[in-house]
Amino acid sequence: MASAPQPNLPLFYKDLMPLNSRDHADWKVGTLEDAAFMADTHAVPLTTDEFIDAQRDFPIVFTIGESPLPIALFGLNEGVNTFMGEDNKLNEVVYVPAYVRRYPYMLARLHPEAEELSLCFDPSAGVVGKKDEGLALFQDGNQPTEYTQGVLEFCRRFEEAGQRTKSFMDELKKLDILMDGEIAITRADQPDKPFVYRGFQMVNEDKLRELPAATLEELNKNGMLIVIHAHLFSLNLMRTIFERQMAQGKMPALEGAAN
Repeated sequence: MASAPQPNLPLFYKDLMPLNSRDHADWKVGTLEDAAFMADTHAVPLTTDEFIDAQRDFPIVFTIGESPLPIALFGLNEGVNTFMGEDNKLNEVVYVPAYVRRYPYMLARLHPEAEELSLCFDPSAGVVGKKDEGLALFQDGNQPTEYTQGVLEFCRRFEEAGQRTKSFMDELKKLDILMDGEIAITRADQPDKPFVYRGFQMVNEDKLRELPAATLEELNKNGMLIVIHAHLFSLNLMRTIFERQMAQGKMPALEGAAN
């Protein structure tokens, strides 16, 4: 059972193994008892398909660099997740990004030159293995069960959403409406010492408004405009997350970063 190549594993994944009927015919999948894998994660990747749902609970910003990606902020500082309790479970009902829901599975290329993606899983999660109880992964020797087919379909849809997200980000860069973000939040007891958060990107509202009418109309028709607005509306939750951190005693030094 060879693991897939893993020079740079994505967030959450510590190992990656291709799922196949030869090695895993009698394996089963149990239930993740908690979400310890994301307990110290403050930023989770997001697809544009999820902006409308996610903007109700999290600020949505974009990473810095040449290839920015959308992220949902569970906290404003590295290692701070304000939605996780001490039991490593969500402490309230919020939207859970698809990136989290697909774990410990993902589609990956087994070899750099491979054209097709294969369904893989993280064996370190401990949820997939030789178990007495759980859902079977294969049946009749080598046929994927309904559960496995569902996982594969979910991961396929996630990859498709990822492609739509890339197209969205490419268009934002083409329109040149992204800017470096900076949020300064003050506490009532220290009005002269703001907490400053940088290290992320956001849409420049002034540049958005200045786009030609024909461009704005096209953005409205192709659905991008409502996604952009969801991002902008979500920024109001920066203070909400800040207050959650303060209530949980997770406040950093006065200079922080949201990425």
